[in-house]
Amino acid sequence: MTRDAYVYDAVRTPFGRYGGALAGVRPDDLAAFVVGEQVRRAPALDPAVIDDVILGNANGAGEENRDVARMAVLLAGLPLTVPGATVNRLCGSSLEAAVQAARAVETGDADVVVAGGVESMSRAPWVVPKPSRPYPAGDAALVSTTLGWRLVNPRMEPDWTVSLGEATERLREKHGVSRERQDAFALRSHLLAVRAWEDGCYDDLVTPYPGVDLRHDEAIRPDTTLERLAALAPSFREDGTVTAGNASPLSDGASAALIGSERAAVLTGLEPLARVAGRATVAGEPQYFGAAPVEAANRALERSGIGWGDVGAVELNEAFAAQALVCAEAWGVDDHAAFLDSPIRDLAILNGWGGAVALGHPLGASGTRVLGTLARRLRATGERWGVAALCIGVGQGTAVVLENVGGAGGTGGAA
Repeated sequence: MTRDAYVYDAVRTPFGRYGGALAGVRPDDLAAFVVGEQVRRAPALDPAVIDDVILGNANGAGEENRDVARMAVLLAGLPLTVPGATVNRLCGSSLEAAVQAARAVETGDADVVVAGGVESMSRAPWVVPKPSRPYPAGDAALVSTTLGWRLVNPRMEPDWTVSLGEATERLREKHGVSRERQDAFALRSHLLAVRAWEDGCYDDLVTPYPGVDLRHDEAIRPDTTLERLAALAPSFREDGTVTAGNASPLSDGASAALIGSERAAVLTGLEPLARVAGRATVAGEPQYFGAAPVEAANRALERSGIGWGDVGAVELNEAFAAQALVCAEAWGVDDHAAFLDSPIRDLAILNGWGGAVALGHPLGASGTRVLGTLARRLRATGERWGVAALCIGVGQGTAVVLENVGGAGGTGGAA
């Protein structure tokens, strides 16, 4: 017999811009901070009873290379008996961590697990491949590990290894997503993020990193306009539509969630926010990775025994505006008029507190960012069912369905 797994709490740092306020902080320190903060926020929790710490990380080539979850346990001062494991599903890494935590709870292997993720894209190193023979006479090139493909296997199909931006250009061509709709969606993301921060929606979710003067997500632009977004040059094609303004920015940050069994309420002193009702991960053509959340969410809902008509909140990671629009339209939560008419108008149930275009997308941290935000949105609005989903480079998508088990209350704000 399996047990239910619950999300008890979630916390994250503000997300910093590339080269910004968090660029001087090591990723293992960011991870240690959110792990320690998640433990501190559980008033009855004896850290020694934590069964595991599972963290997601996408790059893993720099200061976080030595199993950053275990390093976070040690740096946070938790008992040496608490284990840690690091997982990598690229942009979906920390949602994968939460899924593994929930699975451990459901099978009886754990009662309390801290799941989360971290990424410092600012501090991702350059790497040099080892030479195939000793004492090579030629030059060697440094390769950036910040984002995307590097050291590509020549046997890979060329279409599979195009840049994330070029892949998004192909996706928007396939689905007819205009530049105007992308820019309007990007503006909506910023305006909703500004409103959510002003309304206190993130007060229980975000804790500043000690010693760093950053209290809000650094990439949010309260003063952006459609005109400013329209003036930006394409980033990946001369005649393209994907720009720095309608894509998520390179970012730094960490996030965590406390996942536990029903018994964890006694162990932590917390009441659960939401039940993990279903999940799914899918894969398809790598060059169309942006549409993969569509099927992942559909399968997760089917496994939860509900349909889109039951869903009251969706948190979809906005890797690119075009990609998010393709997913929203496929799910039936798109409203074309809202984009051209009034960009601040709620797009049905999607990302009511802003999304990654505004908040940022530190790869390994985004999964538990969307999961924690979803749990808090469900609690704030009283909606019963919600979906958290992310697209993943190299053609994957992942989704989790949450059921609100606490009703309405707590932080207010837009749905």
